[in-house]
Amino acid sequence: MSERHEIYDVAFVVTSTSFDIGKRADAFVAEKTELTRSAAARLIESANVLLDGKPIAKNYKMREGDTLEIELPEPETADAEPENIPIDVVYEDEDIIVVNKPKGMVVHPAAGNKNGTLVNALLYHCKDSLSGIGGVVRPGIVHRIDKDTGGLLVVAKNDAAHLFLAEQIKYHNVSRIYYAIALGNFKEDSGTVNAPIGRHPVDRKKMAVIRSADKRAREAITHWSVVERFGQFTLIRCELETGRTHQIRVHMASIGHPLLGDGVYGGDGTQFEARHRSLIDGQCLFAAKLMLTHPRTGEEMTLEAELPEYFSKVLELLRRELQ
Repeated sequence: MSERHEIYDVAFVVTSTSFDIGKRADAFVAEKTELTRSAAARLIESANVLLDGKPIAKNYKMREGDTLEIELPEPETADAEPENIPIDVVYEDEDIIVVNKPKGMVVHPAAGNKNGTLVNALLYHCKDSLSGIGGVVRPGIVHRIDKDTGGLLVVAKNDAAHLFLAEQIKYHNVSRIYYAIALGNFKEDSGTVNAPIGRHPVDRKKMAVIRSADKRAREAITHWSVVERFGQFTLIRCELETGRTHQIRVHMASIGHPLLGDGVYGGDGTQFEARHRSLIDGQCLFAAKLMLTHPRTGEEMTLEAELPEYFSKVLELLRRELQ
């Protein structure tokens, strides 16, 4: 699950090869970031590109083995606007609202997704009753889940609730349980993946398990257990101890069991998916249960959502075809 404490910058590291010898630094950075050369030059001039911890000159000639640390500033986005989009409200009071986000909906506006997000829907539903700590783009958002992951999300309706929930998440006092369909047959019935996650060193759109000492890698712990086996696939229950970007997807892929339909981390391309492409669009992952302490009353709350229709149909097909 992705939470508010994830890495929102897009810092990553690239290393030059023999094919890059003699290239100007601005040309090399443009190639690796897909920026224009002038934009890459501006990035270098603003000291956002480091070589051995020091800013590099845009006309520096690359040598084999040069390792550059590149940080792209988060793009500025306009204020989110209210939109009359139906949302599935599981619980709501004056402090929090818990919604069941549908698969395919982005949580907050970003480049390429200015409208139609959960934030746009919440602004319409809650009017001015959302915390301001997340700013104009992420009002009320304490944690988030991926576009193609559906399920429960708690949103703060005032700053006091936001701070309380953020503290709970920080100290692992919010329990989040997911169901996922993973590739392969697990040897054990349960286990824990304890492996730090950080931005992928080459592909800045991905996350990865980072084994070396890297300040950008953060502790990530996922507890998993087998619910049902289908031979080539397994239904698992995952409980997050931490909440890093793409955590379950990255952790399961790291142990050889990427999630069904996950084209980013190697879970796509199966014959089963090809037969049922209309049902499987992105990773089969659902946030089914959320346990937290209410920020005002101190009440221990447990909120649950049923598996979405597409997920249940996929399970029915797996039972019919592969058991």
